[in-house]
Amino acid sequence: MSTREAMLARIRTALGDTGGPPPRRDYQRIRETGPAQLITLLTDRLTDYGARVHRTSAAAAIDVLTNVLDGHTCVVPADLPASWTPADARRDDPALGTTELDAIAAVVTTCAAACAETGTIALDAGPGQGRRALTLIPDHHICLLPTDRIVRSVPELLARLDPARPLTLISGPSATSDIELQRVQGVHGPRTLTVLLLDAD
Repeated sequence: MSTREAMLARIRTALGDTGGPPPRRDYQRIRETGPAQLITLLTDRLTDYGARVHRTSAAAAIDVLTNVLDGHTCVVPADLPASWTPADARRDDPALGTTELDAIAAVVTTCAAACAETGTIALDAGPGQGRRALTLIPDHHICLLPTDRIVRSVPELLARLDPARPLTLISGPSATSDIELQRVQGVHGPRTLTVLLLDAD
């Protein structure tokens, strides 16, 4: 018996567990919400958190991205599609060190999915998302989000993610409040979050 199994056995004994099946948790996973309503809800949540939101087509994303960067340097994951990669972007291949990443103004990635109800963007190190350090060190994170990856609820979001992968959940720019309740952005990650909502071409 492993340490974990022994600990759980002691808890079951203390609680008088009869060994029955675990309680059912029938979370409501799907709600009837059209794509337009999901986009509006997510935009409202992101804006409320202080993120910048732009809506465009996937084909025009590079033009909007160039305007957002406004001449600043950026880094992209090694496998970000070329059609979404600015001409002067640095690819994270080989992986850049923390000092190099800290000197770069912005990072451009995609994401796995987004939850409209909570305004949460999920990254799982999948294609176009890069490693965690890549999205946490530069001061500006620009996330390319195809609108077909937006779901309404947290259970729907979690159903799209692989729990075995390294997950990063982002709800607005990084921020924290000290004991005097002074809000400070950029403490644990990017100070600025920009989301490009990409409609299918």
